[in-house]
Amino acid sequence: MNLVVGVGLRANTPYAELRALVDSALEEAGPGAVQLIVTVTDKEAQLHRLADDLKAELRAIPPSELAEQPAPNPSRYVEHVAGTPSVAEAAVLAAGAELVVPKRRSANATAAVGRLPAPGYQPADRDVVNRVIAERRDVRRGFLNLPIDGELLTRVLESAHRAPSVGLSQPWDFLVIRDLATRRKVHDLATAQRDAFAASLPEDRRARFDGLKIEAILDTPVNIAVTCDPGRGGRHVLGRHADPRTTWFSAAIAIQNLWLAARAEGLGVGWVSFFEPADVANVLDLPAHIELVGYLCVGYVEEFAAAPELVRSGWAKRRPLEWAIHHEEWGRRDASIVDDAIYAGQNAVPATGQRVRVIVGGDTADLHEADALVVDLGPERPQADFGVLWRPARTPAEAVEFGVEIARDLALQRVGHLVVQLEESSERAEALARGLKVGASACGLTHSSA
Repeated sequence: MNLVVGVGLRANTPYAELRALVDSALEEAGPGAVQLIVTVTDKEAQLHRLADDLKAELRAIPPSELAEQPAPNPSRYVEHVAGTPSVAEAAVLAAGAELVVPKRRSANATAAVGRLPAPGYQPADRDVVNRVIAERRDVRRGFLNLPIDGELLTRVLESAHRAPSVGLSQPWDFLVIRDLATRRKVHDLATAQRDAFAASLPEDRRARFDGLKIEAILDTPVNIAVTCDPGRGGRHVLGRHADPRTTWFSAAIAIQNLWLAARAEGLGVGWVSFFEPADVANVLDLPAHIELVGYLCVGYVEEFAAAPELVRSGWAKRRPLEWAIHHEEWGRRDASIVDDAIYAGQNAVPATGQRVRVIVGGDTADLHEADALVVDLGPERPQADFGVLWRPARTPAEAVEFGVEIARDLALQRVGHLVVQLEESSERAEALARGLKVGASACGLTHSSA
């Protein structure tokens, strides 16, 4: 444990008195190494001697900064003579430490002890980590016909293998595939699913999709199938009994580790999901209890694009962080999503794109057209269907927010016009429809009622 000692003292305080006070406070704090001694002024020779004896850094903090700290035991006398109501405790808090031993006094000095958090990385190292995260790309184009060194690939897989997992069950395995015949079979599966998905799209959306490349199975020298063994670790895996999904989450985290490590090594990675996992499992002859989580295409690339391909192609936009952060309870954001939308609608730039018919209070029977989207307000979760959004709003106000969010999310998917169709006669349904229109206006979408 790394400790910080806050010290206040009168001029000419005997060193023996200061040292005895500090030793007593440190004994109360328990085992640990003193990293820092903090005070209001470092002019006293006793403080330098104390720092030398404890092999700690000595730091002085101005009274104005100390006065801002919420010290639990302030003193009017200290404030009068030092310009701050606390020195020892305030110094500990100003150093960023948790106060574990409050102010202790001797005749001429005070001391307090705090516990420092474990250090983070230096700014330059932090910047590298954040850069790798920001520049990771799902790559499908521009792969080079170059082999991947075995040691490099092992480093990438080792990073994946270091991923956290529920109960340290490590449910993943990595099937490295180089054989061209196997990759062709997987490629055929992806092609069939691509064609099926294209056929399900509205015409304008299909035209945009036709320009997208959805895999690089044959363009990369290495494919990696990441699998999950749901039973690995046995019956009593710590943390899994209440939520078995954590097993698959663990495998997904391993994929993220792999992706980031590959980017740091200059390798592009593309995750292919255009096939039924069971079909790929058959091609790869996986044991029946092993499940496919991700199929990755890995290789060197011409370049890493400045933005994701789906953003550059106009297929989608990144969702703002502010929409995703709630404080203490759902819906409590830094600003009202509805008020923001109304304000934004006053200056919105008209959007262009596909038309979507949003059916409020409908059901799956209304999904016979490719541009239809149903919003189910019922209390029971409907059968899974990507054409149905389940939004069981608890209040009309929440329904308005849901409507705004749905419209905003559709705008991110390059929708240009909303047709709002009300199939349920209720206050919540009307509120959600109102929110759809507010959100549409905020994003520059035109809207109409059916």
